[in-house]
Amino acid sequence: MTKAKQVSIPPRGKVPRQDRWDLSSLFPDDQAWERLFKQWEKRIARYEPFRGHLADDAKTLARCLKFHLDFERSGERLGTYAFLKTTEDVSNSTYQRMQGRFRNAASRAGEAASFIQPELMEIGPRKMRRLLESKELAPYRLMLERWLRYKPHTLSSREERLLAMQSEVSSSASQIFRQLHDADLKFGSLRDERGRKIELTNASLATLLQSPKRAVRRKAFQQYYAQYDAHQNTLAATLGGSIRRDVFYARARQFPNSLAAALFPDHIPETVYDNLIRSVRRHLPSLFHYWEIRRRKLRLRELHHYDTYVPILPEFKSRHSWGGAVKLVLAALEPLGSRYGQVLEQGLRSRWCDKYENQGKQSGAFSCGSFDGAPYILMNYQPEVLDHVFTLAHEAGHSMHSYFSAQHQPFQYYHYTIFVAEVASTLNEQLLNNYLLRRASDPRERAYLICRQIDAIRGTVLRQTMFAEFEKQTHELAELNEPLTVDRFQQVYRDLLASYFGPAFAIDDELSLECFRIPHFYRAFYVYKYATGMSAAIALAGRITHGSRTELNDYLDFLKAGGSEFPLDLLRSAGVDLEQPETVDRALDEFDELVKELDELI
Repeated sequence: MTKAKQVSIPPRGKVPRQDRWDLSSLFPDDQAWERLFKQWEKRIARYEPFRGHLADDAKTLARCLKFHLDFERSGERLGTYAFLKTTEDVSNSTYQRMQGRFRNAASRAGEAASFIQPELMEIGPRKMRRLLESKELAPYRLMLERWLRYKPHTLSSREERLLAMQSEVSSSASQIFRQLHDADLKFGSLRDERGRKIELTNASLATLLQSPKRAVRRKAFQQYYAQYDAHQNTLAATLGGSIRRDVFYARARQFPNSLAAALFPDHIPETVYDNLIRSVRRHLPSLFHYWEIRRRKLRLRELHHYDTYVPILPEFKSRHSWGGAVKLVLAALEPLGSRYGQVLEQGLRSRWCDKYENQGKQSGAFSCGSFDGAPYILMNYQPEVLDHVFTLAHEAGHSMHSYFSAQHQPFQYYHYTIFVAEVASTLNEQLLNNYLLRRASDPRERAYLICRQIDAIRGTVLRQTMFAEFEKQTHELAELNEPLTVDRFQQVYRDLLASYFGPAFAIDDELSLECFRIPHFYRAFYVYKYATGMSAAIALAGRITHGSRTELNDYLDFLKAGGSEFPLDLLRSAGVDLEQPETVDRALDEFDELVKELDELI
């Protein structure tokens, strides 16, 4: 019997040049970074002469804002390079130190600049109107108007400086959770369906829950959550501390509640959050239908959570080289027009991307755009994994959003918010899935792609909305000064599990501990954006595919607009209105149709 060849992961230095990204659009080398960093760090002191003089006249204020934006722009370039270099090999201490030096300097710069907004708030309304009408401040008017929205929520200069100084302290709960979750919790090992001994980790759990052998899935689930059970008091205290921090900041800044404080920067009314929850709850019967299909297909008497990740259809085998994946993605994205395709092809075929795994490289994938550099993409691409083609399309959506925004907006308006970021990336996935469905000639392939899309909507819209509802309920408890105990957390979470999984689903006791392992809960009121983003993407993909040049131009203008308008206004211009429930309802109607078709196919 021929022994299988072992595939080894190369060190960074052995990865071919054409498979690594080219960061020269940021800096040609580390020495160039070092030179700019030293100059940039010295410039922090140049904030001080502006302190106390922003109300003097329009020219002084304009000089301060120009200095601040130029400083921020250089800082973004420095920070992006340092971050990207750390991801190439997370064990490389040179780049860890580079990033640490940048973060330290950026923190000091934040303290030095912390007087700007409080001083603006102290300018009287009549004088501020005159300043805003001046030609010197015309380039900054929208930025100033956005800052002035914070006037009711801005403290004195001294108080703002104190809040800026304790920013690291406020992240303690998240840091403690990360250390416990990523480093200190040890889950042991177990044997997979082939008898191989596998170390159980946060990463390997996902693979083990896809095992075709149910005993392996059950064992992995129970063994994993045994550690959360053993540390539940610490985890509850940590999560409770994070929630109480949110409540403190909301109260300190005179917001009515934590949710309102979190939604304020994007100018999102609470009705958008509440409409999402109501729409999803109305469509839960479609999810229960899917659970029944899954139970039936797996031939189980009852469905448990550890049965929800195992594929119910064999993967449709396909192999896409990097070049083949790029060609497929470009073909699927043809509805976005020739300009979009030309720019993306040039980027993907050149060196925007760091393509393959190497020793020490950060796992997963991301896009990292900046105003002065290429919109880089990190991948750990595997040709045999179809999901990696979808990941490439997803990250390409982020990168093209960054590209168009930087090309068409000044620095102060090119940053787009997370609320709209997920639209551009998820829309690309929708177009890729639709393209593959149109080309699918085999019913098995069509069923596989439909099942994949169902699971994508389930994970992004339905599951994230359950998380969003948990965040809302637990913050409301803290605002009522109710103690956030282990039992209280688990009671809230178990009630939501019962609602979102339905009466026929077997909910194990361990599953109520899941609320203690979700990293996003330490960045509260964030996950709902995944659900609204995918809902908007589904609507816009349909609008572009079945529309005319007008609908395409509306979408491209949305990409070009960056952060020049508030998110809801940007999306309305593109063709969807998230203040109304129809957009989410349309996505969930598609989910219902997909579930029905899957039921017929299998």
